Amino acid sequence: MDPQQPTAAFDTHAHVFRQGLRLARERRYSPDYDAAVDAYLSLLDAHGLAAGVLVQPSFLGTDNSYLLEALGKAPERLRGVAVIDPRTTGEELDQLAESGVCGIRLNLISRPVPPLGGRLWQRLAHELAARGLHLEVQAQQRQWEELESWLLRWPGAVVVDHLGLPAAASLSYPGSAALSRLLAAQHVWVKAAAPYRSAPQAATAMLRNLLRARGGERMLWGSDWPWTRHEEGRDYGTALAWLTAEVSSTEAQRILCANPVRLFGWSARPRKVLDQGAAPA
Repeated sequence: MDPQQPTAAFDTHAHVFRQGLRLARERRYSPDYDAAVDAYLSLLDAHGLAAGVLVQPSFLGTDNSYLLEALGKAPERLRGVAVIDPRTTGEELDQLAESGVCGIRLNLISRPVPPLGGRLWQRLAHELAARGLHLEVQAQQRQWEELESWLLRWPGAVVVDHLGLPAAASLSYPGSAALSRLLAAQHVWVKAAAPYRSAPQAATAMLRNLLRARGGERMLWGSDWPWTRHEEGRDYGTALAWLTAEVSSTEAQRILCANPVRLFGWSARPRKVLDQGAAPA
């Protein structure tokens, strides 16, 4: 596939769940509504996107059964990012990969940074890399200082969630230098998603800074649907327009199309990408 040709567009960050699922004991949020995979697929169709990545929400912990069930409903259109115990075996990782899982999420919000240099995590790092599974990290501020040395040496791809959750529009705050060094590494990707989870205007400032520095290289976009804990006033079109208002057509092609195909291994089918600034359907 020629990445310069118009291709399918991809949403690389969304969540699905329903009421009644077993929730993690340690959680910051308990949803009181359903976010069904059929509803998500309908949103992709309505906005001209070919496929999406479902990320295990933190409140479901390491029970990925509903995620895997959702992936099974549209395996040609969906990939998954699971949450696992670091003691997960290679055989269990194989089963996840066969079910459509392409990465593992490490969500460190309100949690301590684990000992990534320890034997358990180093074994897992190499098991993930051997299977082409990336590590997706959600962290903030000084946590990036603790993570930096290990993530720079991570043997596989690393994806920084939500632009690293920048804490100030100035992009100068505790941990910002470590995050910048990480984002410069060739094996580190970043998701432009959920600007409302960062300090006011900080995510847009970070997006613009990264676009100036590398023109969308190793950048992905995610809708963050259904915007848990930030649902009021949100809609899918606005989430997409936040990106398209800031990028050129070449950058949109890279972020929405070529980069997801490269990282997630999709076979893209022809579909014109949204023109710069075009209003979503």
